Amino acid sequence: MPTGVHIRDARQQLFEAAERVLLRDGPSALTSRAVTTEAGVAKGVLHRHFADFDAFLVELIRDRVVRIEHQAAALRASAGTGTVAGNLTEALIDLFDPVAVGIVGLVIFRDELRARLRQSRPAHTFPVATEAMAMVAAYLTDECELGRIAADADVGSLALSLVGGAHLLYADRKGTPPDRAAVGKLVTTVIADVVQRRLL
Repeated sequence: MPTGVHIRDARQQLFEAAERVLLRDGPSALTSRAVTTEAGVAKGVLHRHFADFDAFLVELIRDRVVRIEHQAAALRASAGTGTVAGNLTEALIDLFDPVAVGIVGLVIFRDELRARLRQSRPAHTFPVATEAMAMVAAYLTDECELGRIAADADVGSLALSLVGGAHLLYADRKGTPPDRAAVGKLVTTVIADVVQRRLL
C-alpha cells in the first residue's frame, strides 16, 4: 500500500471497515491487519490515529454510543405521538442493527477491550446495552409524565426487559433479524400492564 497518500477522514474510513469485517467474519476476525486491509490503507494509518488496536476499538464503540444518543433524542421526541408500543418497536429495531449486535459480541469476546472500557466508563456498565436501557427508560419516563403509561411504572425494569429481550431476539441469527411482528409482540407483552393500568 502506498504511503504518503492523503486519506480523507481516515478514522471514519477505518470505523466503517471494522464494521464490515465484524459483520462478515465476526469478532474473532477483527484485527488491525484485517481492518486496514478492508479499508485499503497501510497498517501504519491506524497507528497514526490510535495508540493501539484496543484504543481503536474503544473509539469504535464510542462512535456507536454517539449514534445511540441521537436515536435517544429521536425516541424522546416521539413521546405523546403514535402509540407507546409502536414507538418502542421502531426504536428497538433501529437500535439493534447488525453492527450494534456485533459490537456487543465484540465486547464479550475481547478481555483486554473490556478492561480498557472499564477505565473510561462508570462501574457496572456495558457499552451499547447501558445506553440503550437509558434511552428506553428516559422515553418511558416521558410517557409516564404524559399519562400514557401508569404513573408508578418501574421504567428501569421495563427498559431492562425490553432491551434484554430484544437483544436475545437479535442475537445469533446469522444475519437474519427477527421480523417486526416478533419485536412488536415482545414490546406489547412487556408494557401491557403499565398501559392497561393507565386506563383504570
